[in-house]
Amino acid sequence: MDILFLGTSAAVPSRDRSTSCIAVREGSDVVLLDCGEGAQRQLMRSPFSFMKVRAILITHLHGDHVFGLPCLLQTMGLSNRQEPLTVYGPPGLRLFVDQTMTITEGETSYPLDVVELDGGERFSVKGFECSCFGTDHGIASLGFVLRAPNRPGRLDREKALRLGLRDGPDMARVKRGETVNGVSPEDVVGPEVPGPSVCYTGDTRPCEGTAENARGVTVLIHEATYMSTESRNAEEHGHSTALQAAEVARAAGVGSLIMTHVSHRYEDRGELEEEARAVFPNSYTADDLVLFEIGRDGVRPRDVRPA
Repeated sequence: MDILFLGTSAAVPSRDRSTSCIAVREGSDVVLLDCGEGAQRQLMRSPFSFMKVRAILITHLHGDHVFGLPCLLQTMGLSNRQEPLTVYGPPGLRLFVDQTMTITEGETSYPLDVVELDGGERFSVKGFECSCFGTDHGIASLGFVLRAPNRPGRLDREKALRLGLRDGPDMARVKRGETVNGVSPEDVVGPEVPGPSVCYTGDTRPCEGTAENARGVTVLIHEATYMSTESRNAEEHGHSTALQAAEVARAAGVGSLIMTHVSHRYEDRGELEEEARAVFPNSYTADDLVLFEIGRDGVRPRDVRPA
């Protein structure tokens, strides 16, 4: 699984940062988390294709999370997309999509479905099992959990060789679940490994629902609009601090924390990482067009900005 941050700014974009949008890729399938202004251009600058987007999950209807949605939907139509697309989000999303597409004469050449969620629903998107939960932002708002399929267990190559299998096709077939020359997968392949998982909060104050739903996930993507010195501001506007995001990550027992939706007042994102790592050492701050690769050993950031 790869996580590509397309927009990491708080409410207002800057020269260097777009508003909220994250692309999660499993194989060739992409799911977008929110779709703020400029999302389609960021996708065009990235190694991901917007034509591979299988679903869009919207956390809430503030402009910095949805103003890029009508533009992207129309561009997909103008690019002759034929594959169906589903957009999930809170109540009011269908009205927003219908009215913006109608008023702007936005056409879609593909089947488009809008599904409104209240929190607690489960659904599947290509390679992902998804669920949603309510968050605390002052308006109807959701968080999402995406789980990739389990991975095959490790192949004991030495044992397989002793039992008469050959390197190459024999090993590949037994890993796929076939019995080869009397050797079954159970003889040489270990138990399945849980697939990677990600929880995304959108905008929210710290809340119990996040820790409950994020429990044990590989990566928690949590907003961190402020540092703890601005905790009163965070509470007043329905946001979280870096310290609070780290506390949620620790309580949920996640593998890694990636913070996003950061106020422009913090030019040095290292300040937020320092605050979070004092509580939860495996913390990162996201930047636009930085991709986090999820492997067996955790996450690894990689800058994919075009030269």
